[in-house]
Amino acid sequence: MNKLEQLIKELCPNGVEYMTLKEATIMRRGTAMTKAQSHSGTIPVISGGREPAFYCDSANRQKEVISIAGSGAGAGYVQYWNEPIFANDCFTIEGKDGVSTKYVYYCLTSVQNKIYQTKKGGGVPHCHISSIENFEIPVPPLEVQCEIVRMLDNFTELTAELTAELTARKKQYEYYREKLLCFDIPVNSKKLGDLFSFRNGLSKGKEFFGKGIPFISFSNVFNNRYLRKDDITSLVACTEQELSKLKCNRGDVFFTRTSETREEVGMSSVLLDDLENCVFNGFTIKGSPLTDELLPEYCAYCFSTRNFRQYVIGHCSFTTRASLTAETLSDYQLNYPNKDIQKRIVDILNNFELVCNDLSIGLPAGIEARQKQYEYYRDLLLTFAETGKIIAQTDRQTDRQTDRQTDRLAEIRLMQYVFGYAPVKLGEIATIIRGGNFQKKDFVPHGRPCIHYGQMYTHFGCYADEVISYVNEDVFKASKKADKNDIVMAVTSENVEDVCSCTAWIGQEEIAVSGHTAIIKHNQNAKYLSYYFRTQDFYKQKERLAHGTKVIEVTPDCLKDIEIPLPSLEKQESIVSLLDKFDSYCNDMEEGLPAEIEARQKQYEYYRDKLLNMKRLEV
Repeated sequence: MNKLEQLIKELCPNGVEYMTLKEATIMRRGTAMTKAQSHSGTIPVISGGREPAFYCDSANRQKEVISIAGSGAGAGYVQYWNEPIFANDCFTIEGKDGVSTKYVYYCLTSVQNKIYQTKKGGGVPHCHISSIENFEIPVPPLEVQCEIVRMLDNFTELTAELTAELTARKKQYEYYREKLLCFDIPVNSKKLGDLFSFRNGLSKGKEFFGKGIPFISFSNVFNNRYLRKDDITSLVACTEQELSKLKCNRGDVFFTRTSETREEVGMSSVLLDDLENCVFNGFTIKGSPLTDELLPEYCAYCFSTRNFRQYVIGHCSFTTRASLTAETLSDYQLNYPNKDIQKRIVDILNNFELVCNDLSIGLPAGIEARQKQYEYYRDLLLTFAETGKIIAQTDRQTDRQTDRQTDRLAEIRLMQYVFGYAPVKLGEIATIIRGGNFQKKDFVPHGRPCIHYGQMYTHFGCYADEVISYVNEDVFKASKKADKNDIVMAVTSENVEDVCSCTAWIGQEEIAVSGHTAIIKHNQNAKYLSYYFRTQDFYKQKERLAHGTKVIEVTPDCLKDIEIPLPSLEKQESIVSLLDKFDSYCNDMEEGLPAEIEARQKQYEYYRDKLLNMKRLEV
């Protein structure tokens, strides 16, 4: 015999008294107060919702109390408080002498649905004291009440622990979802003065040239992106002291420091071979690496970017000639990726340059166009590596309008290879069409499958392969359709948070789609896109597109400008696999935490109702 059974046998073997709420408790209405009338504080203000309406600095209920929401969608919702509150648009209940308030709370939760059914009002539903004050509850001796409360507290504590774990897991899931779906290039940023030590080269009379040690000339630097040993054919006679100060090594970067025009000053070249003895000319500035953070081969390209060239042109001095100083170079802020990405960029550009410069490859008539294409891709990769921004393609970089789509697909593949993803606009990878026009009144018990936009908020999650509603054949034929892997997105809602809720349709059947939707047809991983449309990155973009006051809308055609970080299909599949596991653990009602919480809740409700179903005392 457990403790409760023993107490009942001792204290109320013949049954317990049933009392109405107005007999067993003190029931009081709240006091109306707006946020404007209050002072900010930490006291929860209880109104019509499930959460505090706001917080103030004063309370009108000081001890443990039950609140019943007074109006709105949450009218009738029962809550227990063991802290000071301000009862606003609600009424409160406290147990009289000999009646435990917490016990009454458990009694009321057992009839929560019955309380909801008492709501009155058309537009805004209300729940009143008069509607529930005659509800009867069993009132056993206080010792029995306290034991029932203890037992039910243990159940609710376990459920609360599971719910807390689920909340933590969902936050963890959201963190990893954001991490996996919002790509960042690992970029370092330093001034060139922190990466290189700069100095000017050797100036000597004509008589010292033509003999001695290898000498990097102005022409070597101006005409070559990089220098190999065989490229250096000039000689100069110099002293040991000059050699010690001006010796050149692999990885040194040279910049022309003077020219007749601003556009030609600061041209660069990098030395890719180690030379035993070599010096450089006086019209050149040498940058000797202070770190190993930049690959020499990458340096052969990164100082030809638009950003760097614009900086040099804008900061060089000009009198009769343009002139560049080591101090000016030192102040340039260089953004650069890690060495793995540097190497991939170099591999791409080296291969492309080979095609452009080898006259035995392709037709001579195509060389100029190929060179323009190479320059475009070079600027594309280096600018994105440095700034994270994509440069726009112009007519000069493609000869035919019809080539642009092909070129863009090549860009995307190139970016995915080098950086792991490509920033694309949705309109570049998808066709977006408006949904149809059927309504809920068109639903039939059996027929052709369909999705209604309202179901995005109430039923469907990230993806679905089954529907919950059907339309007849005529409505189906007249409707817009979604095929397997299409995204169905609701573009109308009451709030910004819910607008653009979507699901990836992965079922085998073609389905009809209602109005107030966008159907996104694409050739990517449908789940990947659907997961992305749940990220903070997407939320910020849809906020800018949303319009309306009472009804919030996003125009389907505007969705084409949404920017998405797009990895390769293989990477998309890998990301989806990870997120599916998180999603299942956090949201699946058949397995994972939600299933366990639901089972515990049912167990709690069973024992709660069993404990509170007491024999009525015969009078």
